[in-house]
Amino acid sequence: MKRTKIVPAGVICLGIGLAVLAATAAPAAASHRPASSGVAANPAVGIQDNVLGLGLDESPVAWGQLPLANPVGGLTNYGFNTTNGGPLTQDPHEAFKTEPDKNVYLVFGGKHYLYQGHEGAPTGYVTRINLDETDLKKRVTLIASTRTDGAAVPTFDGITWDPFTHQLLVTAEASAPVGGVFGISLDANGDPVDGKLKPLPALGSGGYEGVQNDSAGNVWLVEDIGGSSVAGGKRPNSYVYRFTPTTSSDLSSGKLEALQVLRKDGTPATASQLSANPSDSFISDLHSYGASFSTRWVTVAGNNSTAGAAAAGATPFKRPENGVFRPGTNFGEFYFTETGDTSKDSTLPGAFGGVFRITQSSPSAATGKLAPVFVGDLQHTGLDNIQFATADRLLVVEDAGDALHTQRNALDSGYVLNLNENKGASKSKQAKGLTPVRWLAEGRDASATYDHTTSPGYNDGDNEVTGIHVSNGDPTVAGILGAKIPELYSGKWRAFWTQQHGENVTWELAFTNPGAWDSKS
Repeated sequence: MKRTKIVPAGVICLGIGLAVLAATAAPAAASHRPASSGVAANPAVGIQDNVLGLGLDESPVAWGQLPLANPVGGLTNYGFNTTNGGPLTQDPHEAFKTEPDKNVYLVFGGKHYLYQGHEGAPTGYVTRINLDETDLKKRVTLIASTRTDGAAVPTFDGITWDPFTHQLLVTAEASAPVGGVFGISLDANGDPVDGKLKPLPALGSGGYEGVQNDSAGNVWLVEDIGGSSVAGGKRPNSYVYRFTPTTSSDLSSGKLEALQVLRKDGTPATASQLSANPSDSFISDLHSYGASFSTRWVTVAGNNSTAGAAAAGATPFKRPENGVFRPGTNFGEFYFTETGDTSKDSTLPGAFGGVFRITQSSPSAATGKLAPVFVGDLQHTGLDNIQFATADRLLVVEDAGDALHTQRNALDSGYVLNLNENKGASKSKQAKGLTPVRWLAEGRDASATYDHTTSPGYNDGDNEVTGIHVSNGDPTVAGILGAKIPELYSGKWRAFWTQQHGENVTWELAFTNPGAWDSKS
């Protein structure tokens, strides 16, 4: 394994010069153990180092202290908004932490960029990391912080690149009418055309987090809005959507649909049913290995996507968050995560979420099948970002939250699922599901530790794993995630993840040993 040293924020916050020095030197020398021994989760006690599995290394490409090359108002640093005049970290009145989230890696004109939306602080914005820039004062630029309609800018969570319209699509994870999808047009050099966020109301308004294109130009959206609490947990309340534009080069009009899952008797499992009975046996069946359900897409009417999906008879899940297409399937397999209730005390079925697969004859097909790929448990839950590292190795990371960290005495982790693990295996073996391999035991830096215990309340606590991303940077239609099988050892594909909250470090992963995925957690 490799242990990455977390530099105390008390040192980092002394100034930008020290921040640059400290964060640049952050990765410590690796220490290894045999892959078969696995990597243990970090306990939720004090400051902890990141621990990587054997065959993995990481280096920081950006961190919260880095100044923006083109600051505007309080948008002064990569991971901090200083509108309140507070110091950057570890102070009762510290600056707002902007929480860079999901990553999009693109190559334009030979230049290598990483784009991110920011989901914390009073207002959202989108930044670009120039991975080739050695001058740290010029590495990160602000590319969009205002809307074309002049309205207030929400914070952003999800992001993807739409090659059909040549724009970044970012999602605001908030209930209607605030949440939704926004576009940022880029030119052939990867620079913003006008630096404006354009609302895309045709895609509806809801708590969207996951956003992904398919080869037909459709936009798939995964919603994350927690359901209301009931005895033993929470109600399912969020949906998986597909937007089919009238023309692939224009997202101003089209049809929004939501996924409907059918019970074994052929009737749909609807929001009204699952809200009235959160212990419905359908939810238990949904989280049982070997189960399979027929699906169809139903049309969503009105701008409020969540309400429209419920009215159309779509099937809600327990906080689905992100999705990705499996490479080599011609966009016929879509995998998405479900976070669950993020509490060890939840007794409702599906409490710990899981990973699901939608299989269709084509990305635009009207019907398909849904099956659980991995069923969460207390040790593996809060599943959030998701990405393929190879054609059959699926990376999944946790965002369990401070309360659950304390309950299970374990910080977040990143896992890899081998989708071929049970291929040809006996039914009894298949019934036990896939074995999650922990490739990352996330640590907790001093800034996140401080926020966990003494934060003023407007900054999150424990570090979170987010933004897992694997791409070769191809900005054409041929480069849509899922179109090509990743080759992380070829030198052309790159992988990133963001250690959100605290110092907000974005890391690049280096893969040196394919056997690292064979250990057990």
